[in-house]
Amino acid sequence: MKGSYLSDEFFSRLETLSLNLRTDLAGFFGGKHLVRTYGQTVEFADYREYMLGDDIRRIDWNLYSRFEKYFLKLFTDERQMHVQIFLDCSASIGKSNPQKAAYAVGVASALGFLSVQNMDKLSLKLIKGDRAEDPFGTIVGKNSFFRVVGELEKVRFEGDANLAEAVTGSPVGTNDGLTVIISDFLTDDGAWKKAVDYLCYKRRQVLLIQVLTPEELDPAYNGRVNLIDSESEDMLDPKNMKIKITKGMLAAYQEALADMREDMRSFCASREAGYICVSTDKPIEQMLFGELFKAGIMG
Repeated sequence: MKGSYLSDEFFSRLETLSLNLRTDLAGFFGGKHLVRTYGQTVEFADYREYMLGDDIRRIDWNLYSRFEKYFLKLFTDERQMHVQIFLDCSASIGKSNPQKAAYAVGVASALGFLSVQNMDKLSLKLIKGDRAEDPFGTIVGKNSFFRVVGELEKVRFEGDANLAEAVTGSPVGTNDGLTVIISDFLTDDGAWKKAVDYLCYKRRQVLLIQVLTPEELDPAYNGRVNLIDSESEDMLDPKNMKIKITKGMLAAYQEALADMREDMRSFCASREAGYICVSTDKPIEQMLFGELFKAGIMG
């Protein structure tokens, strides 16, 4: 993917961070947010190097024979949380601006990495039309996650997206973790509220991340321009038009965008959901350390 953010250096900078999930989330069987064990639990998750005091019965001797270092197997039990990330894959995200698509994928990957680092289960769902595709299944552990990252960079951004239908038509579980929706929300016409209400009904922690380019946040166009709907497949589509941009039109756009962002902020606050708006010219780490930290999502 052009302009990809996904590199070893990118993920290494995230290793000091962690996700903060609500303390009232139950997880499976009402357990803690995260449980790391070294015994016979449900699912293998990852390895780490042996440290003084660890139970030597949990050493993986096959790895020792290969690397001459001691590694312990880490397992997750059934009480871990489930982080679900819905990524808007419509044309408005990436058809005319590949960097915007790369940024959205970078945000999804960063949150996904923090999830598996917390030993949580992860689902990365791709919103296409009125469906949320789940091509990767449930991801547990960094090894599985990094295999998915390579596929995530190949995702095509095309067509439209119906956030409400896609999210409400997808199994999300109840009271067992965080759901994140990543989109520009520019073509949804407020239907995202139905998705938020559905997730709140399912007692999930909810976070909306609105990804916009600097040009979308503060357009500087003037004179005559061709406006082309990013989700249009045909240049003759009646939604495409030639107009003259005036200062009054730019002011009206800015006012409409500000009203939309305030509506999202106030609606999410009324549902105890999180909302942040990020610009693609800002480093993703700044979004994690700044906006998400202030929202109480990062620790």
